Amino acid sequence: MSNERQTVIVDRVENSADAIVTLTRDYPAGHTIPLHLHDRDQLVYASRGVMTVRTTSGTWVVPTHRGVWIPKGIPHTITMSGIVAMRTLYLKPRLAKTLPRECCVINVSPLLQELIFYACTFSSLQTKVRAQRHVIDIIIDQLQIIQMVPLQLPHLTDPRALRVTETLLAEPGYHQSLDQVCRASGASRRTIERLFLDETGMTFGKWRQQLRLMHALRLLGEGSKVTHVALEAGYSTPSAFIAAFRSALGTTPTLYFGKPAMSATLRGC
Repeated sequence: MSNERQTVIVDRVENSADAIVTLTRDYPAGHTIPLHLHDRDQLVYASRGVMTVRTTSGTWVVPTHRGVWIPKGIPHTITMSGIVAMRTLYLKPRLAKTLPRECCVINVSPLLQELIFYACTFSSLQTKVRAQRHVIDIIIDQLQIIQMVPLQLPHLTDPRALRVTETLLAEPGYHQSLDQVCRASGASRRTIERLFLDETGMTFGKWRQQLRLMHALRLLGEGSKVTHVALEAGYSTPSAFIAAFRSALGTTPTLYFGKPAMSATLRGC
């Protein structure tokens, strides 16, 4: 939440005339890409590992098989949970006109996944090359119909609410009640609940649930077992965590993280 106090690196993408520029890179567990921004819209996908994207306005956790959309000019950091095989498409600004001008986590369809891997066999894609133009068109078509995934944790600015969030961020599995957390922050429960709803559009309870789920995703990305993750993230039982995970991602943690990651080596990425 302190991005505004850091120096922002401006990362300009080469081949500025090309419609899409690609980047293929693997990162070790725990690595953080420092605060930076791009002069292009960016679709970041990981075929392995979990990424955490932070901006001044929020935090997004991006599990394997999902992507994160980062529009041009938004300063952000990316932290890796587990070894991350990252594949990035840098799109000319406004090439994907229907996508929002703010960060979001998106579902990556099997077709879009294949297109990302295929695109990464080139350093860039150009509209003047007929075969590449077709690939660009299909990528854009796929981006027009993407579904967003609610894996965002909005940041708050009010000092009283910040004290609450700092307590919970330091220990997401904390079992203190809202009343106890509010007393420690120097504000009433009613005030804190109002601030969360006003600033994030989420109730305090929903925000806390989101924090726990996102913390759990990072732990799973690091290879932790489901039972350990459930307890560390503050769920009452492993079954309660599995139910929350299924509600957000449509399957169980074991099945989700047990999916075979695409082999970037076999695909020439």
